[in-house]
Amino acid sequence: FSHCESTGRIDNFKVAGGLMEGKFKSESPFDDSDVSKVIEGAAYALSADEDPELEAYVDSVISYMKAAQEEDGYLYTYRTIMGNDSHPWIGSKRWEKTHILSHELYNLGHMFEAGVAYYQATHKRELLDVCIKAADLLCKDFGWEALQTFPGHQEVEIGLVKLYRVTGEKKYLDLAKFFLDARGKCNLPGDAYNQSHKPVIEQDEAVGHSVRALYMYTAMADVAALTGDMSYIEASKKLWEDIAKTKLYITGGVGAAGGHEGLGGKYELPNLTAYCETCAAIANVFWNERLFLLEGDAKYIDVLERALYNNVLSGVSVSGDRFFYPNPLESNYGANRSAWFGCACCPSNVSRFIPSVSGYVYAVKDDQIYVNLFIPTTSTFKVGKRDITITQTGNMPWEGLTEITVAPAKRSTFSVKVRIPGWAREEAAPDNELYCFKDKSAKKTVVKVNGQSVPIQLDKGYLTIHREWRKGDKITVNFPLEVRRVACNTKVTANLDKVALQRGPIVYCSEGIDFREPRILDILLPDTAAISCKMDTLLNGMI
Repeated sequence: FSHCESTGRIDNFKVAGGLMEGKFKSESPFDDSDVSKVIEGAAYALSADEDPELEAYVDSVISYMKAAQEEDGYLYTYRTIMGNDSHPWIGSKRWEKTHILSHELYNLGHMFEAGVAYYQATHKRELLDVCIKAADLLCKDFGWEALQTFPGHQEVEIGLVKLYRVTGEKKYLDLAKFFLDARGKCNLPGDAYNQSHKPVIEQDEAVGHSVRALYMYTAMADVAALTGDMSYIEASKKLWEDIAKTKLYITGGVGAAGGHEGLGGKYELPNLTAYCETCAAIANVFWNERLFLLEGDAKYIDVLERALYNNVLSGVSVSGDRFFYPNPLESNYGANRSAWFGCACCPSNVSRFIPSVSGYVYAVKDDQIYVNLFIPTTSTFKVGKRDITITQTGNMPWEGLTEITVAPAKRSTFSVKVRIPGWAREEAAPDNELYCFKDKSAKKTVVKVNGQSVPIQLDKGYLTIHREWRKGDKITVNFPLEVRRVACNTKVTANLDKVALQRGPIVYCSEGIDFREPRILDILLPDTAAISCKMDTLLNGMI
């Protein structure tokens, strides 16, 4: 919020709303979106802990946004303040260049996400009502019987789906689907950069700008889940196969090139010029969570976990206030994180994502509780008509032992489905197609219930424990954490003479700053358990 103030992003709403004099104060027409993303993050924080001072501050910012909204619902501070044709991206009238770079719809999409999150956290409707007014305008202005176009930067589709889910207004879901279906079908030039080169259901290769692509794929999965449209589901699965098996970095990063911030060709995964934008990593988490919710398959959580631990977190400092925009796998210079950027999509994305991580740990379907991530938490679920509390303790990913205590309000029969990650069952990547372990481990995951071993028989990557549960029943999961050498598919020419080092879900990084003299560290890993054990100790000390 401090950066949004100092860079004029919040003042833009005040100026547009007539609350202060001046011109547009920040750099880009899409800067409204950063304020919305930080509000969304604040909402998730308020969901976890009451903070009257933060809530009062957010309420004041929302009042500026409400003032900036035009009478019919239009909200885009750049045009309101500076007028038509004031920037080459925005055009001479509303929506004229929305399919290119205006970001009018992109800004609104982030506001819709923020409005829903803040309403769910506080039950306050002021921002939600601003969102509804703006969404109603979109429903009037766009559609097969109105303006036929699509967003140049996908995001509004995700926001519209969330707005539909909280309001029940189906027209918002219909509009999200229209914006997806319009790609490749309007009388507008298509562009692979923003995935408008063909209809979305015909796309089977991930191309173009990474964040745009993964936001669109996330929205496709949302619409597929809510409409049951099998063509969307099939297209989503084909796109996932393309990325997971030919275009995913060992860190879970996506995006091989900085020039267009985007995807390369199949097996094009250079290390020095890798982009792996922090926003794309967050979008990769969004998308894989949606696909998991569609299919209940742990392979999506495997990719989510890899991106979460190795690309999202690399994008932010331990202190939480400095950031990477791209996250290359090699560097010839001393890469330093920055406190902010002119295009600040990554810091504001981190600020909304980190407080939401608890929402990815579990999932519930019918009488089944899925344990997806191994993070210390206490959570209570409604399974049928029963309240069930799950408490996780442990020190993953640094130590392999996790304890899961199950506490139903009264004795109940249901299933707990524990994810056994690919890295714990000799699968470095889905089907070991893009990455595989160079050596086989003799260690296996051990699962016990109340001290009794449970045979590990997996269904879509999950061990299902179905029984009558009593308060205090305990599942212990002991994962083998060893330093493993990971080799890459030989079609990736950039990695023919390289291995990555991985322990559990963590891929190691050897940084020049760790050494007193600037030099490249050569590590030789003979195939002996003794040396591997020593390397384990060494590498833990390094990080």
